[in-house]
Amino acid sequence: MKKILVASTNKEVISIVKSAARKFSENFDPIFCPDTDEALSLIDYELPEIKVIDYTSKDMDSNRILAAIHADPWLHNGGIIAVVPNPAMMQEIEDKKDPNIIIVLTLYTFKENFERLLRILQGNQKFLFNRGIQDRMGGQEKGTFICDNDPLDIRLYTSFLVNYLYCSNRIDDEGRYALQTALMELLTNALEHGNCKISYDEKTAWMRSGKNVLDLINEKRNLPENKDKKIKIAYFIGKDKSHFSIEDEGDGFNWRARMVAGDVPDFELEHGRGISLSRGLVTALHYNDKGNAVSFEINNVHDVANSVPGIMVPFATVQYKRHEIVCKQDDPSNDLYFIVSGRYGVYTDGKLVSVLTPDDMFIGEMAFLLNDRRSATILSAGEGKLIRIPKVSFLNLIRKNPHYGIFLSKLLAQRVVRQNNKTVELSEEIKDLKNRLEGRV
Repeated sequence: MKKILVASTNKEVISIVKSAARKFSENFDPIFCPDTDEALSLIDYELPEIKVIDYTSKDMDSNRILAAIHADPWLHNGGIIAVVPNPAMMQEIEDKKDPNIIIVLTLYTFKENFERLLRILQGNQKFLFNRGIQDRMGGQEKGTFICDNDPLDIRLYTSFLVNYLYCSNRIDDEGRYALQTALMELLTNALEHGNCKISYDEKTAWMRSGKNVLDLINEKRNLPENKDKKIKIAYFIGKDKSHFSIEDEGDGFNWRARMVAGDVPDFELEHGRGISLSRGLVTALHYNDKGNAVSFEINNVHDVANSVPGIMVPFATVQYKRHEIVCKQDDPSNDLYFIVSGRYGVYTDGKLVSVLTPDDMFIGEMAFLLNDRRSATILSAGEGKLIRIPKVSFLNLIRKNPHYGIFLSKLLAQRVVRQNNKTVELSEEIKDLKNRLEGRV
């Protein structure tokens, strides 16, 4: 069950959410907050996966709510749906580049699309990444999205992919910009020129007449021959690279004429820069023969955390070199370590038992919390960075920020559940193997 925090006093927004949530009551649980301070408290203590921030509610300080989430994205990651009164504010919010924003909608678009939005979210809950509470999906992941012929779908699925890869530390800020730009450019081409058959000249004439391109897209996509067309987005997230492909149902185009070696985007053009711009941001960009499908790759980053818990920012980052000892087995556990970057070997009685990376987040949290001695020696496998937090300082921070204590308790409880599940699975495997062996005797 995913929680939806609705920070709003607008009766229309509240009614829209209630009506849609009733149809997905097994998946989403809305919490309505008509007060800014109450909303901020619930965000801290409930950690809702989805936040609806309503900028049309004049008595809600929506900027304050967004700023609080943005100030500590490590804790508050998930998904933000911002409702705004006009397109100008929509652009203003999108320009903030907050990695947790799923989509920004005007009130009219929110009213028309929120139920469909929940349906899409219901089918893609794994992308509502809540740090430490949900398992990372694994080392290699693949899947497919089927977009309607709608700009909203393009924005939403792009947000899913970009934000998930960023929050799970597969891409950094530079990679996030590259992937966001390439997906939006190539998906827009698939929608406009592929499925809607809008020619370059037609779009140019429309823009020069002062009209909004979205109106042209809506006109074309709602034609009987276009309204049921889809766009397929496939992704494969590998160990070192991530691969994406986009396929529309159009007639294709002569991509060879556009794929000139060494071409660069001409920023003086009114439009038509998408392919050359994307080629400069991603690798292995390639079209099929017909020209209605394109694929590309991006390089994954390794062993680097994109964000640091807010309460740990004041502490100094310690740089470690290859084979440098972080702590020794049987040492007193006076410090907790947050992993910023690098890989760290865990040695018990001189034997390597595991390797920790930024995905594990912490080093020594169990001994730290249990006031026990170190159960292992931690050795840096290469260059890396850790934030070292002394026990007294950390406990003082928890007193001042009790919601972090709740979060860390949930995090540790989740790890215990995962370990219990693994123990049960191993027990079942041993039992099955024993039964097989006994059956042969």
